[in-house]
Amino acid sequence: MHGSRGLCLWFTGLSGAGKTTLSRAVEPELRGMGYRVRILDGEELRHSVSRDLGFSKADRDENVARIATLARDMVQEGWIVLVAAISPYRRARACARARIGSFLEVHVDAPLELCIRRDPKGLYANALLGELPNFTGIDDPYEPPMTSDIHCDTAGEPLAACVTKIVIAVQSQITARVAEGQSGRILA
Repeated sequence: MHGSRGLCLWFTGLSGAGKTTLSRAVEPELRGMGYRVRILDGEELRHSVSRDLGFSKADRDENVARIATLARDMVQEGWIVLVAAISPYRRARACARARIGSFLEVHVDAPLELCIRRDPKGLYANALLGELPNFTGIDDPYEPPMTSDIHCDTAGEPLAACVTKIVIAVQSQITARVAEGQSGRILA
């Protein structure tokens, strides 16, 4: 299981779609296979590296760019980085892919109605009342991937099936690198 660099799996989807849940379920599976894995959670990063940003389009794009820079640096060190971030705009995700290079986009797909029901913090309720302006999926758009590398329908697929799908994609990516003759390790 070799590769000249690590790999970024970018989990994108609406708030409540299951990005964090899925990335946290994938992490121990990949660690158990010997990979060095790190999660970058968009919500957590909003309280640290992006705490100065709001929720305008420009600020959201800057947030994605900052996360992509962190992920790129870790990928270059041979980590598998699981980014769980809404990242609502296709162009910003395309820029993240270009910046990172070794990148798989994971569309964590769930209908808005289900995301609203799953919302433990009441963010959707506040957004629907107009108390949270520019909330993705309510009064700010979410642009789903036209074609993602991995599609997980969290409304219809069990968590275990999604995890298996992602792990298989990681293994395929690494196998392809070996076939191309790239060297280096992504192992712990």
